[in-house]
Amino acid sequence: MEYHNPVLLKETVDGLVVKPNGTYVDVTFGGGGHSKEILNRLGPEGKLFAFDQDLDALDNTIKDDRFILINENFRFIKRFLRFHGVRKVDGILGDFGVSSHQFDVADRGFSTRFDADLDMRMNQNGELSAYNVINDYEEADLKKMFLEYGELRNAPKLARTIIAARKEEPLKTSIALKEVLKPFLPKHKEHKILAQIYQAIRIEVNQEIGALKELLMQTTELLNPNGRVSFISYHSLEDRLVKRFIRNGMFEGEPEKDLYGNVYVPFKKVGGLIIPDNDEIKENNRARSAKLRIAERVKEENPA
Repeated sequence: MEYHNPVLLKETVDGLVVKPNGTYVDVTFGGGGHSKEILNRLGPEGKLFAFDQDLDALDNTIKDDRFILINENFRFIKRFLRFHGVRKVDGILGDFGVSSHQFDVADRGFSTRFDADLDMRMNQNGELSAYNVINDYEEADLKKMFLEYGELRNAPKLARTIIAARKEEPLKTSIALKEVLKPFLPKHKEHKILAQIYQAIRIEVNQEIGALKELLMQTTELLNPNGRVSFISYHSLEDRLVKRFIRNGMFEGEPEKDLYGNVYVPFKKVGGLIIPDNDEIKENNRARSAKLRIAERVKEENPA
């Protein structure tokens, strides 16, 4: 798995309880590791659809009559499944975040290790890049981005510093950005803070939080009763959304009670939080922050 080493491979696919004749969706195809494992468990009548907006992922497509790879963002899952005549599925798998390939290809601009143009687009045809965010966003928008997506307490200072620097000349590369933000990068914390800064920019460029919310909202309509979701998150923003949606079926507030005080939520969680063991983390360091949550669609559509 040179392109992307799948995290929690067995646990994630086990969570789907794959039926041989079922229909499944891998919304983050990447190197195809999770998809191949699902196909191994499907029978001749089974079907697997996969989504990936990254053009590079198309090189990993699997030659199998039961498999269809869709080169789109998973936020459009319902639309493209319907295009293929599918209205209900038995399971949805997601391994969110950045693939190993995206981190390792320097010119994609995802990694703090390389000097590269400010890009960070998961969809290479996307209009918004890291360059646009850093050089065009208003100070208030930069501050909000660093605060919400990077959870950086010095977000106002970061925003002001970028605004001042780009007045002199546009910030075009990761080295230029790093140089401007040097005062905020003490040596003992440089990697951690830079990772938070990059995370904030990347989430904004790819609209990751909005896309995840849209995906989660569509799962309730797409899943058959007893269908499963098996989702891996890598940072607290994603994990909180997944956890809250599984628990309440919404992202804010609490579900309403009926006249009898009962609450209807569309999912019930399956087991507890699953994280990689030490052996997997030693083998694949990028697994260290992975959190897997599994849930099942409840049969009851309306408690009334």
